[in-house]
Amino acid sequence: MHHHGYLWTGSKQQFDDEALRRPPHPDPPPADKPELIQRYREVKAEFPTVDLPPLETARWLIKPRKLIRGTWEEPKEAAEWLGQQLTEYAPRFASESDRDSTRLALLVYSAADRLSWGGDVSHGFYLERPAFLSVALVTCSPNRAAPDLACPTAVHT
Repeated sequence: MHHHGYLWTGSKQQFDDEALRRPPHPDPPPADKPELIQRYREVKAEFPTVDLPPLETARWLIKPRKLIRGTWEEPKEAAEWLGQQLTEYAPRFASESDRDSTRLALLVYSAADRLSWGGDVSHGFYLERPAFLSVALVTCSPNRAAPDLACPTAVHT
């Protein structure tokens, strides 16, 4: 078991485009709805490649390998990376309570605990301008929430 780290920052408007953050339904829409068919095709083609954070944390595993910011064998090391990201971005958090160092330390501690039993970790913060930060740690080989998803570092493209 190991853990991959993912980080995304961008506009709140882009983050709010949930159609590109969820995998397409397995069944296409009815043939008599051409506008829905077109949108379905777009989402089906774009979801696996777009860098937007997926609504389901485990779905990061189907994204391109180049989006992985780090890989760690030990949960503590992965949680330390999370702590580094939170420390770096904390001055830009829109909410003063999100900047609280005790709160951030608890997020790191709970991340190490969750990763140790194979869980995933995902946090999001509104930044100034309005922008959004998404940071995630995803357990791989296998993932508890989606054991059918292959590890991106094991997939040859």
